[in-house]
Amino acid sequence: MQTWFITGASGGLASRITRRLLERGDRVAVTVRKPGVLDDLKAQYGSRLWQAHLDLTNPQQIVEVIERAWEELGTIDVFVNNAAYGLYGAVEEASDGQIEHLFKTNVLGSLRATRAVLPFFRKQGSGHIVQISSMAGHYSTPGMGLYCSSKWAVEGAFEALAKEAAPFNIKTTIVEPGGIRTNFITSNAVFGERMDAYRDKEAGQFVSLMKGELPGIDMSMFNQMVVGDPDKMAQQIIHRIDQGEGPIRMALGSDAYEQIREALLDRLAALDAQKELAYSTDADDVVRRA
Repeated sequence: MQTWFITGASGGLASRITRRLLERGDRVAVTVRKPGVLDDLKAQYGSRLWQAHLDLTNPQQIVEVIERAWEELGTIDVFVNNAAYGLYGAVEEASDGQIEHLFKTNVLGSLRATRAVLPFFRKQGSGHIVQISSMAGHYSTPGMGLYCSSKWAVEGAFEALAKEAAPFNIKTTIVEPGGIRTNFITSNAVFGERMDAYRDKEAGQFVSLMKGELPGIDMSMFNQMVVGDPDKMAQQIIHRIDQGEGPIRMALGSDAYEQIREALLDRLAALDAQKELAYSTDADDVVRRA
């Protein structure tokens, strides 16, 4: 039996992971924003489900909840940073407050929670950090720039953190799902104040799609276009942790594979085209490698 700690477990992918873990006999500590949403699981599994309210924008609360979990549970083997949400619209359309809250939740919340966990993992000599990112951590498109930027920030920080934590027998996996058939968009989406200047541009059309405003397309049709099965993804995440080894990044969904691959190939092609320019700006005394 392992002990998992999962943030933002009210619904979506995290709730599927939680249910699978409880079904197989593990112990799960979860944080939720709305008390009572997992009462059915609590009634079924009793003390194997530990719950706490947590607002990831509250730094003091993050530390208090994690310390209390460790005190009451004795150990945590796997820490899953899942809590996040999407902010959509052109970059100019979002308010300062919306942008700040997005980064406080998606980026600072994940970092603060992990920083609070690391001393306990180091002390016990083991642990596995699972950071839920997104395929959007590899590209950025009109209407998603701010959400994508939060995931790019997560990717950069946790790639370095993985290397820093490895000498302490602490493993890290960055999970990059594509679209998932959950309520992530309908229940977790925030939109900027729409501007007429962008309404018929790509950013505006994307927002119209997300809000179900395009003629002939409703959200039920949109959800059918999403390829990711949350139960299959939950199963693969648990399997990766059970294995204990694997690449730092884990792409889930055919759309994730295709989008990430295309983004990386495009960036590599653009970089290769600039090789001569890049080398031309070296100092004259630099010796080039063969």
